[in-house]
Amino acid sequence: MAAASPAKSKTAVAVPAAPPPPPFEPLPPPKIYLFRGAMGPIFSTGMDRLSEKLTQAGFSADVYEFTLCRLIGNRVVAGYKEKAAPIVLIGHSMGGLCSIVISEMAAKENIPISLVIAIDPAHATGDVPLNVERFINIFLSDSVLGGGDVVAVPGFRGHYASYDLKENARVSHINIEKSDDIHRQIVEMVTQLPRIPPQTQADAVPLRYLVPADTLVELWDSGVRVPVRRGDTMESIAAANRVPLWTLAQSNSLPENAQLTPGQTIIVPRHLTPPEPAAAMAAPPPAPAGRR
Repeated sequence: MAAASPAKSKTAVAVPAAPPPPPFEPLPPPKIYLFRGAMGPIFSTGMDRLSEKLTQAGFSADVYEFTLCRLIGNRVVAGYKEKAAPIVLIGHSMGGLCSIVISEMAAKENIPISLVIAIDPAHATGDVPLNVERFINIFLSDSVLGGGDVVAVPGFRGHYASYDLKENARVSHINIEKSDDIHRQIVEMVTQLPRIPPQTQADAVPLRYLVPADTLVELWDSGVRVPVRRGDTMESIAAANRVPLWTLAQSNSLPENAQLTPGQTIIVPRHLTPPEPAAAMAAPPPAPAGRR
């Protein structure tokens, strides 16, 4: 009886490693459009001051009356088609409504809107469309002149944050857009915008905050789910992420002293920021040819 021939050994085939992603190239400077509300030259002068601060920071930022909304919307679309650059829309009162109208106009042309900031927009303001990458609403829910509690359309996957300032008695519809602290944060956001790579938005959790009285609002972009480890408390997670304890309580519908269980997740507010410069230098450069 013939002996069975030995099985042929399989030679392992080396699978080439996937090439690293190309380095992120900063985007061109954003095009910024600001919109006043009704009787804007009297009641929306904060938009003009914000425009001046953005101009001083090196950006082109023009202010318009909301009555020119569709005219400027057509200009936004045409400008992007001519030379693509991030689009930033900022509006107060009816100007906030206008920012959403222009976002909808851009959506019909498949044009993304990088950032929309509505400041106490009108009640009639529409929903945030899918082409908006980042949306922030700063409003007074009890305001008659503004009070727009703007939400996103179903299926929205961008970054969303809503801040209701009604508990702050010093804030009103006619001074909310004049806050120097809010201006500072907006200028910083716009300055960083070209250096922020495209985000994986699947993990973006919308934020909705009722900001406590006499608290300066911090404009986070969205929330992210953080796993609870053994020994974590609401207070320790807040401290580790440098956020106020009340933000965790509101985001997670929990008391500030809630008992946490390892493995559960807690929503934590976050800023979108450019990558650290060191990250780009993680891989050492190849040695020059001929060197051993």
